[in-house]
Amino acid sequence: MKGNVRFKLLRFIFALSIVTYIDRVCISTAAPDIRSELGLSVEQMGWVFSAFTWAYAAFEIPSGWLGDVIGPKKVLTRIVLWWSAFTVASGAAWNYLSLLVTRFLFGAGEAGAFPNMSRSLAKWFPSRERGTAHGVIFMGSRAGGAFTPLLVGYIISSAGWRTAFWVFGFVGVIWCVFWSRWFRDDPADHPDVSEREVAFIRESDPSHPQQKLRWRSLLSVNLLWICLMYFCYGYSLYFYLTWLPTYLKDARGFSTNEVNVIHTFVLLTAAAATILGGRLTDVLVRRYGLKRGRMMGAITLPLSGLALTGAALSENPVVSAVLLAVAAGAGDLCLSTCWAICHDVGGDAAGTVTGCMNTFGNIGGALSPLVVGYAVKWWSSWAIPLVIASVVSVIGGLLTLLIDTRRKLA
Repeated sequence: MKGNVRFKLLRFIFALSIVTYIDRVCISTAAPDIRSELGLSVEQMGWVFSAFTWAYAAFEIPSGWLGDVIGPKKVLTRIVLWWSAFTVASGAAWNYLSLLVTRFLFGAGEAGAFPNMSRSLAKWFPSRERGTAHGVIFMGSRAGGAFTPLLVGYIISSAGWRTAFWVFGFVGVIWCVFWSRWFRDDPADHPDVSEREVAFIRESDPSHPQQKLRWRSLLSVNLLWICLMYFCYGYSLYFYLTWLPTYLKDARGFSTNEVNVIHTFVLLTAAAATILGGRLTDVLVRRYGLKRGRMMGAITLPLSGLALTGAALSENPVVSAVLLAVAAGAGDLCLSTCWAICHDVGGDAAGTVTGCMNTFGNIGGALSPLVVGYAVKWWSSWAIPLVIASVVSVIGGLLTLLIDTRRKLA
């Protein structure tokens, strides 16, 4: 339908974000079976989780920058084909080293996926809709992650953990076929997009010659606060994406089926929070202005941290599981806001700026599973790493207060 083609793009990106997190969460669900078959220790599994994230962080800025230079169409096609290949390869791992290398290469290939999804939205959506659009993206990521435990659990019980990786690896290839045929980097070049819709998209962001990024502008203190805040967010997030099933089983005594249901519930709560947070930040910006409208993390991240502490200290397994869902949801209330902030300050360099932010988020995500693995080994305690994540979340909320979204990159 003429006039709303940008929402078809949103459906493409929504589908991709689902696939992205299916491939990520697949390994956390399969972790007990992988450890059993390959004979991996807790700390070795922590390094397997972390290898993906270190590689993801290392290649995030170059991939985000590449999207700014040649456009997200080509970059996303390359990214999805690469990660699909190494998702399949993960199912062929035969020992600790082969799995470690495969997950590292998987992370290197997937780096830049979300910055380039976000970059496509910068061209196709006006600023007034970007919070909600990002909410839809991240709702897809959490929904994909949420249903993965049930899907993977069924495949593992039927055909083994290796088959799960092989099945999900081919899904990305199918997405690439349709994406490369339909998408255009500039909506004005798409045959289905009307001049009226192009005018609406550019109404709040008038066309102007694209400015060449000056790399020294990335040394902005404002960008540093954004990156450090997202480091704190990513640190806590990766507990839910990596160790949560193991925690629920080993520390709380839930059965495998109960673990899969609870993991799904936690990530579905986060999915609902992402779309709610995206809508809310757009409303707050219209009512209170850009700076105050993007301050949600100052409240939601500390709230997430308090819920994590409650989950760690509770003696009741069910109460702990509920508080983990509250913690995940509260944290993700500010997720869409974080990415919208990068567009606010980055402008034409949105891909690079989101790449910078997500690099720090993934460094936090890489450290998180290692801290958990070694804390459990050294102190035989699951509560300590959860309390550490709680403190990190509170620090993230405080850092949000230092960010000024009205300050553009020079």
